[in-house]
Amino acid sequence: MADTVLKGMETMAKEFKMSQKRYDELKRELNESKTTRADEVAELIKEARGYGDLSENSEYDEAKNEQGKLYSRIAELEEILLYAVIVDESEIDSDKISIGCTVTVTNLDNGKVMPAYKIVGSQEADVMSRAVSEDSPFGKALMGAKVGDEVSVEAPRGTMHYRVERIER
Repeated sequence: MADTVLKGMETMAKEFKMSQKRYDELKRELNESKTTRADEVAELIKEARGYGDLSENSEYDEAKNEQGKLYSRIAELEEILLYAVIVDESEIDSDKISIGCTVTVTNLDNGKVMPAYKIVGSQEADVMSRAVSEDSPFGKALMGAKVGDEVSVEAPRGTMHYRVERIER
């Protein structure tokens, strides 16, 4: 039984959808983390060792914590890049919402036109820049919709209703 469950999980390969630009940014971050940043942290550890007894050396503990964070981030970046799927926006149907689109919607519950949102892969989401992940409830509801379509989004305060006003590439 356990083997069946594991085999089923193997077929569910992870995918991290992103633009080529985001992929290149993550690749650069990984390279810098493995070289420059790793050297900096190693130097911090070396310096902290020089302060004496490691059992009561807060600088050493901090440097080791920093090293742990760095190694964690490197592992995370390697996994993301391993399962990255580059979305070629030129091959996408231009009248349907997909990754790379900028979308304007009207909140049908209050009649207000919302500021434009960019639909992005999960690794590019940034609420402050109005970049919404395709995996978020709002993003999922919008994916595949056309101008004039109405969508519903489950939110903590109840179901919200929107109408797609504009799709831009």
